[in-house]
Amino acid sequence: MGKIKIAKTENTSAPEVKGGEKAAQVKSAKKRVESGVLYVESTYNNTKLVLTDLKGNALCWSSSGSLGFKGAKKGTPFAAAKVGETLALKAQNIGIKEVSVVVRGVGSGRESSIRSFVSKGINLKGIKDATPVPFNGPKPKKPRRV
Repeated sequence: MGKIKIAKTENTSAPEVKGGEKAAQVKSAKKRVESGVLYVESTYNNTKLVLTDLKGNALCWSSSGSLGFKGAKKGTPFAAAKVGETLALKAQNIGIKEVSVVVRGVGSGRESSIRSFVSKGINLKGIKDATPVPFNGPKPKKPRRV
């Protein structure tokens, strides 16, 4: 079994697009948006953040599971802070300057995700808590018969 030689060719020019123009080397965001809405869903097991424009169209998202945290570590405030940081970097590429926040859930990553998102230099308009509350709740246990 002999070794396989791989010949490398260098292409110095950028790939051409249909109209004869050259494609951009650096990947940039297609959409430029000034303000948006940040939805934070914080459960006991995970923290998910979705950034949308004012109409509700999703621009980018991140979660603690997608960052590589597994098991019980996904629900920690540290994981939520990392999620907030990564989403803030994506938001800066889009051009987001200010956000209003909608929070859902009772997990431990509620505050830390918002703090880390805002720490990257994005202004905060307001925070709204939209945690769903049951009207009647679960059915109570039957009385014990002895």
